[in-house]
Amino acid sequence: MLVVVRHTLYLLRHAKSSWDDPELSDRARPLAKRGRRAVALLGEHLRETAVAPDLVLCSSAVRAVETLEGVRDGLPPGVAVEIEDDLYSADAAALLERLRALREAVGSVMLVGHNPELEELAGELAGGGDPDARARVAAKYPTGGLATLAFEGTWRRLDRHDATLEAFAVPRELGR
Repeated sequence: MLVVVRHTLYLLRHAKSSWDDPELSDRARPLAKRGRRAVALLGEHLRETAVAPDLVLCSSAVRAVETLEGVRDGLPPGVAVEIEDDLYSADAAALLERLRALREAVGSVMLVGHNPELEELAGELAGGGDPDARARVAAKYPTGGLATLAFEGTWRRLDRHDATLEAFAVPRELGR
């Protein structure tokens, strides 16, 4: 008997970062006040929509880690988190390779990272789904944007157009 496994991928772009200190490296930039407000809304959204990844993969950039910390209350307690330096500079192809390396026991994963890589990855993977969400992702993937994609199959064989874009949430539309 063939068993088809459904996987869910959440692509969360870090929230708005601060440019107040020109001496900071790009990797060291923290969230701006607007970004901190956005992660509070995103955390509520995660809780309300029962987003429950088995694993969170997060870029080591300060703004990405602060985004994760800000939404953490909206995630299930004890969710596994891996902060990875390679995610900071990974292009969309490298992100896809990272996803392909996941153990099949991981049913759902949240990737907290950067643009344009997340936008490119979402566009490459989404072969169908909500037409409005697909148009919005293609038009702009703003800071704090969260794409929810699902596919049937294995992580190892995940490829272009294999996923369905189920939803796309952005902070400015939450809490209304």
